[in-house]
Order: sequence, then C-alpha cells, then structure tokens
Amino acid sequence: MENKTPNPEKAISAAFDSVNLINKLITETADDKNKENVDRNVKHLELMLKKEFFTTALTTEQRAGIDACIVAGKAYIA
Repeated sequence: MENKTPNPEKAISAAFDSVNLINKLITETADDKNKENVDRNVKHLELMLKKEFFTTALTTEQRAGIDACIVAGKAYIA
C-alpha cells in the first residue's frame, strides 16, 4: 500500500459536494432518509475540518460556507 499525499483540491471539491447536497436536502421534507443523508454529510464535513491539510487550503469564504452548512444541517436534523 503506497502512502498518498492528501490532495487539498480534491478534498475541498468533495467537501463542497457535501455542502451542495446538504443545502439541497434542507429545502426538502425532513424525512428519515433526508435526515440520514444530511447527518452523514455533516459528519464528513466535521471530520474534514479536523485535518490540517484541508483547513489550511480553504479560503475564508470556503470555510464560512462549510461552517454555515454544518449549522444549517444540524438544525435540519434536530
């Protein structure tokens, strides 16, 4: 198994896939399936924010967007 250097651009792109999905789902009915999807994607974003390679590559606007999305997602599943 080879050691791979994390790719910040790919990680940020994947994170914003989660942001976009959360933002879409929170406009829909809060059924169990949507809540599970939002919860899983919020957890993904929270996990990524614990990784230094990720957070240091984010712009201020990207970080604000992720933070706002986490807050909105948690409110949706509450």
